[in-house]
Amino acid sequence: MSITLLSWNVNGIRAAERKGFIDWLQKSEADIVCVQETKVHDPGILSEALKDVGGYASYWAGHEAKKGYSGVATYTKKEPKCEKKDFGKNSLLSREGRVQELDFGAFVLLNIYYPNGGSGQPRLDYKLKFYDQFLNYAVKLMKTRKVVVCGDVNTAHQEIDLARPKENADNSGFMAIERAWLDRFEAAGLIDTFRMKHPDEPKQYTYWDQKTRARDRNVGWRLDYFYISPNLKKQVKDAFILPDVVGSDHCPIGLTLTL
Repeated sequence: MSITLLSWNVNGIRAAERKGFIDWLQKSEADIVCVQETKVHDPGILSEALKDVGGYASYWAGHEAKKGYSGVATYTKKEPKCEKKDFGKNSLLSREGRVQELDFGAFVLLNIYYPNGGSGQPRLDYKLKFYDQFLNYAVKLMKTRKVVVCGDVNTAHQEIDLARPKENADNSGFMAIERAWLDRFEAAGLIDTFRMKHPDEPKQYTYWDQKTRARDRNVGWRLDYFYISPNLKKQVKDAFILPDVVGSDHCPIGLTLTL
């Protein structure tokens, strides 16, 4: 059997609802759909239709202290064995509603909205520390489990992963210090599934700046990823991007595994 997972930074789940998110979700027929940047601190503020989409259970993590900021959620047809949102009092993974872990038995899923480092040095430092703590956690988890990691990583890894690499070399999202962390992800064993299946395919992006209407010209960035642990490599059937799905400044990405 196979299982299809999708991941999408929706840039506000309530805004996405107004743009047809529920209809899209049901028509996707995906087994698991992870969303990031929900901007929901408390799912109690949401419509019942958004929380209870037919055929899916939903799980939510939010930044309880800051409304309209960050947040992740997972819709799934298969009930997880458990959900985890607390990774320790001193861990950045526990803060800002950025990380959700779901145990599906055959694999552990980490749905993550990684910090953006574009608003100054303190947030860049925060982002890099988050990368560090995430990698330490993922490495430990991979020692005993099959692991899937998805979400908006907020960094394009290689020059092929954005339309204008030279112009953005000093901008957060493509700085050498950020890209080096994605090198470390892969050195530790995490596999970028899209590049595993499409190693040299250019102009494959998942984010476009809305202010400049960059999507119309496909001047974009590949910021969203599905990573897997090495022990899942043989089970990857497909990895893909859905650039025609609108409703956010990002588009969904997908992964199909054989189980």
